[in-house]
Amino acid sequence: MGVFHLLHHEHQARYDKMFPFLWAYAALLALAGLLMGLDSRENIIHGLYTIITTEDALITDYVLVAGPGAALINSAIVTAISTGILRFSRDTLNGMTLVEMGLMSGFSLFGKNFVNIWPILAGTWLYTRLRRQPLAGNIGIGLMATALAPIVSYISLDNGWGGPLQGVLVGMAIGFIMPPLATYTYRIQNGMNLYNVGFACGLVALICVPLMASLGADPTTHYRWAKGYELPFGIMLGALCVMLILGGLFFAKKPVWAAWAGYRRLLQTSGRAPSDYLRMFGPAPVCINTGVNGLIGMAFLLLTGGDLNGPTLGGILTIMGFSAFGKHAFNILPVMAGVALGSVVMEWSLTDSAVQLACLFCTTLAPIAGYFGWGYGVLAGFFHSSVVLYTGSPVAGMNLYNNGFSGGLIAIVLYPTIMAIARHRKPVLQEEDYFDQLEGDRPVMPPAPKEIKEEE
Repeated sequence: MGVFHLLHHEHQARYDKMFPFLWAYAALLALAGLLMGLDSRENIIHGLYTIITTEDALITDYVLVAGPGAALINSAIVTAISTGILRFSRDTLNGMTLVEMGLMSGFSLFGKNFVNIWPILAGTWLYTRLRRQPLAGNIGIGLMATALAPIVSYISLDNGWGGPLQGVLVGMAIGFIMPPLATYTYRIQNGMNLYNVGFACGLVALICVPLMASLGADPTTHYRWAKGYELPFGIMLGALCVMLILGGLFFAKKPVWAAWAGYRRLLQTSGRAPSDYLRMFGPAPVCINTGVNGLIGMAFLLLTGGDLNGPTLGGILTIMGFSAFGKHAFNILPVMAGVALGSVVMEWSLTDSAVQLACLFCTTLAPIAGYFGWGYGVLAGFFHSSVVLYTGSPVAGMNLYNNGFSGGLIAIVLYPTIMAIARHRKPVLQEEDYFDQLEGDRPVMPPAPKEIKEEE
């Protein structure tokens, strides 16, 4: 037991080296905000005030309502808060940490802000106190549960219903129930939907929003969508992606050939959750994968006539975050192609705002393409492109991870169907497929090609 704890602390100390890079990422966002905020400092401060006093249900682009400078500064503050909370909780850093940073920084451009996230985080902290569990084992879910932060904003702003106290109490209730709920929903999706917490948040929103409406609220969806920022955002995002690729190749304390070989091995994995690429392959391949995936997301968006703004930038940052936990070029492209195929036969266009987000967030179903093959990935993307357009309406845009909710529904339907019909196997949950980080920081290695073939 002593040897296990020693190894655990050694692993934890190694991952703690990520903290300077997380702080540097927050600083880069702040610097980008100052550069983009060509207006005076007072206007950026006014923009931040506008952000925290605006209803931010989907789709509320902070770039449009407050300006790009204020939006990026808000993202930097939220990222810094998230990093500080991880440090305070002594959470074990791994690939999921990078996922959390991608989600928090990305969605802080269109829905999360440095005020409305606190009640949900407080609820998660209260859950750990009452259950006498370590905060480190639950804080990741708490951070991702801030997908429901628009509910806090809506109630707190008192637009004829509710008030600040009610908003705080509802936010705390959400944060309190999310850890056990997300743990349960994780299993029923068989690792095929990477946005598991988004699915859990969708279930909570399906209960909260009708209750709010029955009590007199009238939440409505928004379509605030900025245009014309392709050049500045493209330059900044492209520079970040190139920097990550070069960093993985030349500055990760590995020979170039070893870093590239690790990336090639990463591309052979299915991405089925949990796939912690940081522990499986190390930082060099993950940096390369993150940069490549970011360029893919940006190129796909621009080539299909999309916009670079708060929501789409958030979508690309989410893809980059999940590049440490399940996504790579070979399993995201088929799903994105499925959305593009849907535009050919459906009555909507790839340039529609909601569809642009679907093109990026559909990659939550990347494990289907990686596990079953590209054809099933295309099918999953095709279904997702239409389902996601309607799952947001019943919850009035209050769940920022709407694509995660849609992806969960599709994964729950597709996985047993494919297993029973195409693979002629009874779909069975395999406990050994799942990693519980509370048991220790042990690497989860991908199965060898021979093992995959025998399993099929």
